[in-house]
Amino acid sequence: MTFELSADHEEFRKVVREFAEAEIAPHAARWDREHHFPVDVVRAMGGLGLFGLTAPEAYGGAGGDLTSLCVAIEEIGRVDQSLGITLEAAVGLGINPILTYGTDEQKQRWLPDLVAGRALAAFGLTEPGSGSDAGATKTRATLDGDEWVIDGSKQFITNSGTEITSCVTITARTGTDARGKPEISTIIVPSGTPGFTVEPAYDKLGWHASDTHPLSFSGARVPADHLLGTRGQGFAQFLATLDEGRIAIAALAVGCIQAMLEASVSYANERTAFGVPIGNKQGVAFQIADLQVMVESARLLTYKAAAMRDAGKPRDAVKQAAARAKLHATENAVTATRIATQVHGGYGFMEEYPVARFYRDAKILEIGEGTSEVQRMLIARGLGLSVE
Repeated sequence: MTFELSADHEEFRKVVREFAEAEIAPHAARWDREHHFPVDVVRAMGGLGLFGLTAPEAYGGAGGDLTSLCVAIEEIGRVDQSLGITLEAAVGLGINPILTYGTDEQKQRWLPDLVAGRALAAFGLTEPGSGSDAGATKTRATLDGDEWVIDGSKQFITNSGTEITSCVTITARTGTDARGKPEISTIIVPSGTPGFTVEPAYDKLGWHASDTHPLSFSGARVPADHLLGTRGQGFAQFLATLDEGRIAIAALAVGCIQAMLEASVSYANERTAFGVPIGNKQGVAFQIADLQVMVESARLLTYKAAAMRDAGKPRDAVKQAAARAKLHATENAVTATRIATQVHGGYGFMEEYPVARFYRDAKILEIGEGTSEVQRMLIARGLGLSVE
């Protein structure tokens, strides 16, 4: 039994960390302040192979595992959560659905550019009236001859409006099933499709350097062969997509906690009060000790879930592991940013210190790709409780 990553994974971690510290960390505060999406750095991440870690070599990928992707997300997120979620969403929500459910033609058309980081794809699930209750999707797609006609709206969609966004995969009602319930399917909508509008970007609390938009569809037409996977299986497809995505979000949270631990240790050794470093005081030192426990426990849960996915464990087992990892890691990330801000005192409230940015960025981790409440529901159901 081992609780360590392989030597190859740790060597890969060093490569990503060097890139993150050289190409992202020096600019993260400015990008956040200016709400700037750094396309050039995203392309450089593609050049490093980060978007293709889990994709087959046939599409330009490395044919690697989810654990490698989690390592990359953790290290990018350690210096900038915005670029961390850009990577997570690009792979987990952009590439993976096409890779998993796409036809050979769809894969050949979209994946090479997405895997290389020359393009980004988004996943349109959430709507104004359907978040956690994703089955309440209102967007409709009607088959008219050999085209789907799409009407509706999506919100909070990451990577949907960048200058290199090539497509958005959306969920839509395409009819009713045999039980009279909504039939939900997934459809690829290319950027620039007439009737498909990317609305102005949100003014967000955090993730300022991440691209997030509402989307609207008014008579948008795409060819019938843009259906992704089997008609009526959209609900099952996005549930499976989110299982893996939650592990990746947990990795992003681990990066956040690690950053707060390092920042707090550094500050506590430098800042003096009453003639000694504040780290000498139990009130401060004990809080930082808690951060160490948080990051180690969150990392273990996250990489256990990733290892289970890589080993091909049963889907239900992976779903449970993913829920536990996301719940624990994201809630601890929020707590970690609060502790780090407290350790920094008044300076922690100032934007010149990274802890302020991480404090703003952390809260969404408890919400995106399944709220903490949804994770608790899944865990409870896994215990045999009929919770609603």
